[in-house]
Amino acid sequence: MSDKQMNRKILEYLKRIQAMAKTGLSYTENPYDVERYEEMRDTTNALLAELSNANLDQVQFQFEQLDNDYPTPKVDVRGVVIRDHKILLIQEKSDQKWAMPGGWCDIGYSPSENIVKEVYEEAGLKVKPVRVLSVWDKAKHNHPDDLRSVYKINFLCEIVEGELNVGHEALDGGFFGLDELPPLSLHRNTEAQIRKLIELAGSLGSIEYD
Repeated sequence: MSDKQMNRKILEYLKRIQAMAKTGLSYTENPYDVERYEEMRDTTNALLAELSNANLDQVQFQFEQLDNDYPTPKVDVRGVVIRDHKILLIQEKSDQKWAMPGGWCDIGYSPSENIVKEVYEEAGLKVKPVRVLSVWDKAKHNHPDDLRSVYKINFLCEIVEGELNVGHEALDGGFFGLDELPPLSLHRNTEAQIRKLIELAGSLGSIEYD
């Protein structure tokens, strides 16, 4: 690996840490965690400035503007995992309702890498994304109102190995037939969407936009 390639990898890694610090400072209420995230932020900003030959003030400004620059939609990925004609759903801690495994895309991961990570963290299953089933604009579907603009990418995933083992981010998990769906977390998915995704999963080459 060349020095240029190594430098690029380090820069991408530091950008991921910078994003983690930003997320932590946005959500934590624990004063000790605030101090840790601030230290993570300051150290990462200094390293980014040194490696990119940028002024530290410029890097600090970029950090503060991470969510304040040109507004673009957030990206939500969901895994369509089907076994014995049943779909995998996870019970969310936030509202005690059910959704396909997934969540916001993290910086430093591609969409497909994100869904592999999310399914493993939430369900304990190692999966392989097979194909994209749909790319939907949340505002064009029957979700509760959301101030954010969100694009939802749904991947058909095959189980590679593992058994269902719900992680700390969820309350429960299971495989459900269409006639036995539990109460759904409507901010994340609707019954109509799940039915459409199962239909698309059975149609090779099909993909739905909007």
